[in-house]
Amino acid sequence: MTNDYNREVFNGDLGIILTIDTVEQEVTVQYGERTVVYDYADLNEIALAWCVTIHKSQGSEYPVVILPIYMQHYMMLTRNLFYTGLTRAKKLAIVVGAKKAISLAVRSTDDQKRYTRLKQRLLQTGLDW
Repeated sequence: MTNDYNREVFNGDLGIILTIDTVEQEVTVQYGERTVVYDYADLNEIALAWCVTIHKSQGSEYPVVILPIYMQHYMMLTRNLFYTGLTRAKKLAIVVGAKKAISLAVRSTDDQKRYTRLKQRLLQTGLDW
């Protein structure tokens, strides 16, 4: 989901689809006490919660998270990504997958060095860090 200041809907807001009007081509979504109407053309602004990746879910929470962990994408099996996925769950987290993959994720830290040039950029500001 993208932030929409006009509709007062923000990344991480969880809504429920109330109606789909095929004649008017509108979808009505309930966010807490508010209802928001989207034209079909604006539906790319929302994401169905059952298909959100860990990366897209950062900053959000969901009542239940099902976290599939398999070896097919072993390069992404890191402890911090696994932790992020688990902590998106408010009430229940279900981990599904191979024991080998889960073990790899828990043992693997992301030791890749990041080249952000943050120190140089801060020094360029002229402030005394």
